[in-house]
Amino acid sequence: AENMYFFSELALTLNEPEERVAPTDSRLRPDQRLMESGRWDEANVEKQRLEEKQRAVRRRREAEAVEALEEGKDYEGYIPLWFERKVDAVTGELLCVYKGGYWEAKDKQDWSACPDIF
Repeated sequence: AENMYFFSELALTLNEPEERVAPTDSRLRPDQRLMESGRWDEANVEKQRLEEKQRAVRRRREAEAVEALEEGKDYEGYIPLWFERKVDAVTGELLCVYKGGYWEAKDKQDWSACPDIF
């Protein structure tokens, strides 16, 4: 720990790659992997690409919502795969609660429901 800025072992290993995880796992971010390899310029370019991809998806969803509104239809928008938003009965805070499915998908290695985010 002394050689690694006194971070705990847990903190040092949080970002270690793991096999058989969802393709949306943040440890698989290509810009992050490049940065950790010391390839800063390439990581910067990749980060810009990922951010623009995210912006394009957001713009598409916003356009779909406007179109649905104009047509008098409901628009659900993005629905997370493994979590759902719930209000905590005690605090009134909005929480994201695991709704299941991840571990089953991991066991089967069936990631077909995952969006292409990278």
